[in-house]
Amino acid sequence: MKKTPVIAAVAAAALAVGGYALWSANQPAEGVGATQIASVTSAQAQTGAGSIDTSGVVDMALGDPDAPVTIVEYSSFTCPHCATFNQGVFRQIMENYVETGEVQYIKREVYFDAYGLWAALVARCGGPERYHGVVDMLYQNQREWAGSSDGAVVADNLRRIGRRAGMDNEQLDACLADRDKAAALMEVYRINAEEYGIRSTPSFVINGTTFGNMSFADFEAAIAEARD
Repeated sequence: MKKTPVIAAVAAAALAVGGYALWSANQPAEGVGATQIASVTSAQAQTGAGSIDTSGVVDMALGDPDAPVTIVEYSSFTCPHCATFNQGVFRQIMENYVETGEVQYIKREVYFDAYGLWAALVARCGGPERYHGVVDMLYQNQREWAGSSDGAVVADNLRRIGRRAGMDNEQLDACLADRDKAAALMEVYRINAEEYGIRSTPSFVINGTTFGNMSFADFEAAIAEARD
């Protein structure tokens, strides 16, 4: 499958607030089961290497940290293939490997449009204890909250999801307006994407080896190989 190069610069943090236009249109997927990552123009990006504090960006992990296998998922909240994965194969992995202590599972966001970045800010707004519940709502209701071309409508939809998770409007507005957090998230994504060669979503790193989207049977084989 042809892959689109991952962006090599951090997107402007201002995308997280005000001006609800998308920074970049999604490019169509060129194969089944993956959405290609769109690049951004030089006018829409900034290098900022070494100037962004990423210490507050923590991994959102599930399962035993001492498990013999670690799976890191790279997904976008606006990627339909990611929603399909999270409503299907992910649940099988959780039941058969994470809940049994064989796998630690880490979710990391990919940002190829402003809506996905806003969704990540809302998902992280309630901390690790609320994160995975919000993620599940985002993927279950992806078409509803992300389906408008009006950014103000999308932002209101995301606030509604946040309120369902127990947050209030004041807290949600503060999170959506956090330019430093938005910049830090983008920088962490950039670093990880370059290190692990993330070219499409969803992608997975299993004990250091990068894979594209897979069936549950393929995950079983990859987990067995990583464990041996």
